[in-house]
Amino acid sequence: MRWIYISPHLDDAALSAGGWIYDQTQASNPVEIWTILCGYPPTRELSVYARFLHLQWGMPSARQVVSMRRIEDKKAAAILGAKVRHFDFLDCIYRRDKKGNWLYFNIFTDPQPGEADLPAQIAKAISARLKPDDKLVCQLGIGKHVDHVIVRRAAELLGHPLHYVADIPYYFNTQKQLKPHTVGMKKKVERVSRAGLKSWKEAVLEYKSQLSSLFKSPRAVRSQINQYCSENEGLPFWGIN
Repeated sequence: MRWIYISPHLDDAALSAGGWIYDQTQASNPVEIWTILCGYPPTRELSVYARFLHLQWGMPSARQVVSMRRIEDKKAAAILGAKVRHFDFLDCIYRRDKKGNWLYFNIFTDPQPGEADLPAQIAKAISARLKPDDKLVCQLGIGKHVDHVIVRRAAELLGHPLHYVADIPYYFNTQKQLKPHTVGMKKKVERVSRAGLKSWKEAVLEYKSQLSSLFKSPRAVRSQINQYCSENEGLPFWGIN
């Protein structure tokens, strides 16, 4: 039996569930992080929005960004003891519609009608690699990051039981969204060991290219993860049963 964490981007699984991933692997449970939206864009052309983000990250090209983030992901997963699988779907900042127009100039928005078939495409790619007894974990979509919403929709097309975790760090600023995102679900909390909590923070800090976009400082990473785990007495999961 494998635990599969379906991660929209190259950091989401570690951010949202790193402590429990570590504790699972330490208990000899096989854990894999499947990152969906981390493909290489086919051209060097970028939207104005993508160029703006690249400037923040200090990397001019999409290939450089994706390559660096994949390296960071492997380092973080190694700390947690998990294996990684990288899919080739594109991050929203690199996606276009069928006419070649850029789809997104804001990541916190509803999915565009022009890619209504994307969740089904993702679900098909995931399904081809699943085993019947796999346990699946995905983000709830709190914060309305368009990629998180799309990947949750894809996961729900699989017809496979799902466990959900809150989207960190977006949850910290949008906690009111938790209730509508978990309607009809039951909450379960898994305790996180001290070593798990330590490794969780260490893994998140490996995503150096993204930290300035997600947290005020490395100190804030440690503080907010500590607080989240303390307030919940572990890591909360939600599920239908």
